[in-house]
Amino acid sequence: MGKLVDLKAKPYYLNDEAVAWVENTIAEMTIEEKIGQLFITHNPTLDVELAKEVIKKYHIGGQRYKDSGSTSKEVYDFIKEIQSVSKIPLLVAANCDNGGDGCCADGTYIATGAAVEASGSEEVAYNAGYVSGREEQAVGVNWNFDPCADILFNWRNTIVNTRAYGTDADTVLKYTSQYIKGLRKSNVASCVKHFPGDGTEERDQHLVLGVNELSVEEWDASFGKVYKRLIDDGLMSIMAGHIALPEYQYKLVPGLKYEDVLPATLAPELINGLLKTQLDFNGLVVTDASHMLGMAAAMKRKDYVPAAIAAGCDMFLFFRDFEEDFNFMLNGYKNGVITEERLHDALRRILGLKAAINLHNLKKEGKLTPPEEGLIIVGCPEHIAMAKEAADKSISLVKDTWGQLPLRPETHKRIKLHVLRNVETNGIYAQNTATTDIIKEELERVGFEVTLHDGTSRAMGSTEEYANSWDAALIFSDIRGYAGENNYRIRWAVPMSSDIPWFVYEMPTVFVSLNFTTHLTDVPMVKTYINAYKNTREVIRQTIQKIMGESEFKGTEFNENVWCNKWETRR
Repeated sequence: MGKLVDLKAKPYYLNDEAVAWVENTIAEMTIEEKIGQLFITHNPTLDVELAKEVIKKYHIGGQRYKDSGSTSKEVYDFIKEIQSVSKIPLLVAANCDNGGDGCCADGTYIATGAAVEASGSEEVAYNAGYVSGREEQAVGVNWNFDPCADILFNWRNTIVNTRAYGTDADTVLKYTSQYIKGLRKSNVASCVKHFPGDGTEERDQHLVLGVNELSVEEWDASFGKVYKRLIDDGLMSIMAGHIALPEYQYKLVPGLKYEDVLPATLAPELINGLLKTQLDFNGLVVTDASHMLGMAAAMKRKDYVPAAIAAGCDMFLFFRDFEEDFNFMLNGYKNGVITEERLHDALRRILGLKAAINLHNLKKEGKLTPPEEGLIIVGCPEHIAMAKEAADKSISLVKDTWGQLPLRPETHKRIKLHVLRNVETNGIYAQNTATTDIIKEELERVGFEVTLHDGTSRAMGSTEEYANSWDAALIFSDIRGYAGENNYRIRWAVPMSSDIPWFVYEMPTVFVSLNFTTHLTDVPMVKTYINAYKNTREVIRQTIQKIMGESEFKGTEFNENVWCNKWETRR
């Protein structure tokens, strides 16, 4: 058992009245209601009736929902309905790591972690948090599962490639601190992830156990430094990843065998020991999604559902089967896996977080969901201006070895356009099917004549005819996603595809990545390479303006990972 929570201390700072609400509410709960508070459920379709049924039957403590494709009004209506039937106010969470686009489809994208780093701007980081919080609060979200406090040591890692804010502790701290500062302008609880830290290896915890291989000393100087500073600054919650930290676990549990090493979500030495005791974290710990293989492959589900709480996690993210998981947790308590003391401490942290953002009083006042007219803040002109500024500051010209830029309609009117997308699954996040149309429209809008390449043929035929047919080639990569494979690379549609830039010596060729920053490992032959970080129309429009020389490339603070640890990528 780790240190018990102090609700009057950081990060809660509860007064006597709020502490009394926490204690009295717990005292009045049935055991079923107590068990229910440990769960955060997921509703992928905004099914209000299902959500209400789950709340009434299982007394859940928190709610997530599928944000992609759902408008701010649809999300708002869903949250308003579910809060109205919950006896205890719900923590409603969203993944806003880039801006408000993480809570609703019409939310405002500001910048990914990689874009923030490239911009070198703490203001952009602050604005990403500020807009995230404002638009979340407008739709009724009160808990944000971001930013990522991971450190991108390994260039091959794609799960946090764009979400990490840097490759060293100081850079990550500089920007995550500003993000959280901006978020705090709204009544939204803060959270960072994925403790004990992603970015050292290339595998994905959705598919396998994650392993942070750092030594005790290396971890203390990097991830440990990040978490300690954020905790000292009042961080309210932390998401534990399905990531093992073997060297530290061997230190904390003498005699521990490698075959018994577990992910942090199931390792009391990491949650109760390292995080809550050594780093003195007094806030709430939530697991990452419980169906991820990093957790699911560790032991039987009936064992790991209660084991996560016993290990020191306070909330359990997502049911697999409502009735089964609820009973797994309940039986874990009845069988002593979850002690009375551990259950009570977890409940105090859960209700303490709710009280810290004043949910108990807002419920009394009938204000748990803000006024509907507040939705006007989503995508408002102020936020759009911040998005434009962020794009301008972040888009990066990584190299232009042959000085091929600018390309303008006056000099390179005929464009052969290649758009690369995932050949197969892109995992749990859907691609924007309109990206190709947006690119073509924006190029034609400024006067280029565009021929879209279909990418289904091999690189065969006359090179001279090819070179004489177009003035330049533009390759836009919109490859994205995770949870479908351990890391994402360019996968050509056919062997020796005609999309592969074999033509770099035949005509000016520009490669633009709209997501991952490390595509040079697969296209080292291109001489002009740009990282734009996102596939929004604003980012695409500004990227084209910069290619034309209408605007300078300002995103110069990108990290060395763009070179993929290969000399030939720099040529």
